[in-house]
Amino acid sequence: MRETFRAFRHRNYRLFYFGQGLSLIGTWMQRTAIVWLVYRLTQSPEVLGTVDFAGQIVGVVLIPLAGVFLDRWNRYRVILWTQAFSMVQALALAALVYSNSIEVWHIVLLSMLLGTINSFDMPARQAFVSQIVDDKADLPNAIALNSALFNGARIIGPSVAGLAIAVFGEGLCFLFNGLSYFAVLGALLVIKLTRPQTPSPDSENILQGLKEGFVYTYQSLPIRMVLLLLMLVSLVGFPILPLMPLFAGQVLHGSSATLGWLMAAFGSGALMGTVFLASRKSVVGLEKSITIAVIMFALGLIAFSLSTTLWVSLGLAFVMGVGMIAQMASTNTIVQTLVEEDKRGRVMSLYVLSFGGIGPIGSLFAGHMAGLIGTTSTFVLSGVLVLVGAAVFAWYLPAWRVEAHMALEEKGLL
Repeated sequence: MRETFRAFRHRNYRLFYFGQGLSLIGTWMQRTAIVWLVYRLTQSPEVLGTVDFAGQIVGVVLIPLAGVFLDRWNRYRVILWTQAFSMVQALALAALVYSNSIEVWHIVLLSMLLGTINSFDMPARQAFVSQIVDDKADLPNAIALNSALFNGARIIGPSVAGLAIAVFGEGLCFLFNGLSYFAVLGALLVIKLTRPQTPSPDSENILQGLKEGFVYTYQSLPIRMVLLLLMLVSLVGFPILPLMPLFAGQVLHGSSATLGWLMAAFGSGALMGTVFLASRKSVVGLEKSITIAVIMFALGLIAFSLSTTLWVSLGLAFVMGVGMIAQMASTNTIVQTLVEEDKRGRVMSLYVLSFGGIGPIGSLFAGHMAGLIGTTSTFVLSGVLVLVGAAVFAWYLPAWRVEAHMALEEKGLL
């Protein structure tokens, strides 16, 4: 237990961690409410995929550029502004729903606004963790605990949202999310940074800075391999989440409560995966965890797509949750451990792009595929492609270990 929660020794990290807690529950309530609201209004897999695509595709362009700016700007102030703007976006959704004037184009427009905000917020929060954990040896644990918090909220948020939607409608989820941002804003305001960020010089050309980040990432075999695998899983595997209402409604013949239970089961598995990672003492061996996690996710996805029974589907959603978050958290830990400090913002933006920017493209494609060949066949095909990616990654592991161990030795972490 002492090893699992050792990052809590740092005051700033504790404040940021618990401040995010309530806000993340609201975030997952809003995510669940949006997909169900779109499904209720349209009953269309194409529209579901398109809404998710529109809400995040801006990240494909903005996230890499945001990384350049985050190596120059004060990340603490960036997070304050992004959290405030996210609060306004959530309250606008609540106002539209309670006024009975909500339409799909409203959701698309506000989702694009949130995608723009998240293009700066997500890599900023990832990079900010290194500033609030004074002992670098505790950084992997802090990353794993962040993932645990995120997925704990994934359990609570959708479960509460499913019940809230059934009783009060989607508006309550948006309202709660908007008000929940006061928790994280309050925590940020009382944080006292002892390790200030050293910004990169503004005189550097933006495109040159962007190129430098891409070249550095490509030339680092360990970082390049884990990010490429994450991109593949994001492209063909992660679209299961925005398409989950289709499975809940068309395959299991359930309601918003069914969707909430499926998302909660997924989040429960993800929470267990992150607790396991948090108990690890070292980053050594995480490449094995990534390989096993991706195989678990792929096999779980194939079996889930063939299930027609709720309890079986819940168990398989749990397995997928373990695999999905174990890969993401392990990748995050490896990248944050190996990256050079002056390139942290740019490389973490590429990490966020690997799932936050690539995922929407997969959602758009999967939504149209589900309309053509059905939800079940789409999920089976996705699982097979993820399994192939895991096999290729495993084939190149010997070369990965050689370079990763050299980098860890240089940092004194091996």
